[in-house]
Amino acid sequence: ADVIGRCGNIPVYTAEFDVLTKLTGFPLTRGVLCAMRRRPLPKAEMLCRGAERVAVLENVMNPANIGSIFRSAAALGMDAVLLTPDCSDPLYRRAIRVSMGTVFQIPWAYFEDEDWQERGPSILGSLGFATAAMALREDSVSIDDPRLLSEERLAVVLGAEGDGLTDRTIDRCNYTVRIPMSHGVDSLNVAAASAVAFWEVRTGSAATKS
Repeated sequence: ADVIGRCGNIPVYTAEFDVLTKLTGFPLTRGVLCAMRRRPLPKAEMLCRGAERVAVLENVMNPANIGSIFRSAAALGMDAVLLTPDCSDPLYRRAIRVSMGTVFQIPWAYFEDEDWQERGPSILGSLGFATAAMALREDSVSIDDPRLLSEERLAVVLGAEGDGLTDRTIDRCNYTVRIPMSHGVDSLNVAAASAVAFWEVRTGSAATKS
């Protein structure tokens, strides 16, 4: 009743559980549903003002990975998350659930499709960021490389599970970065890799400032 009283002129309807599950398409509702208009998203460039560490996701389409990356980004000191247009929507219900609500806490925005296709990481370069592509290449440097950690402003660029980053994006980044592996394992899931990378660049930044 208290919540309804704070809704003002917003219409509130009640229905049986069976009706609610028909609306959602699955029986997972906790009894409350709402429909909202989204606020316009900020421009990616706007989020970079004053930021020192940002995450960039290219074509990450799995909502669970999106949610997990957002949770790590929020927990490990990233200032914003930037997504290419082919990424899954962070406000998709599974992404929200996996993120533990952090999609509402950390700023995020989409790049314009034409901007990313034509300029890619050079957009971030023009805003004063060094760019680090997480990829397995012969010229990759370790995530704890001192040059990487000393960058004042850094964008960590991650690609889709399986395909990874496009060659074009990797070639346009300042660094190609890997996480050292053991036991013949070549890589981590993109969500797990993001947590390792965010922690390393966060602690590196803090060490540089101390």
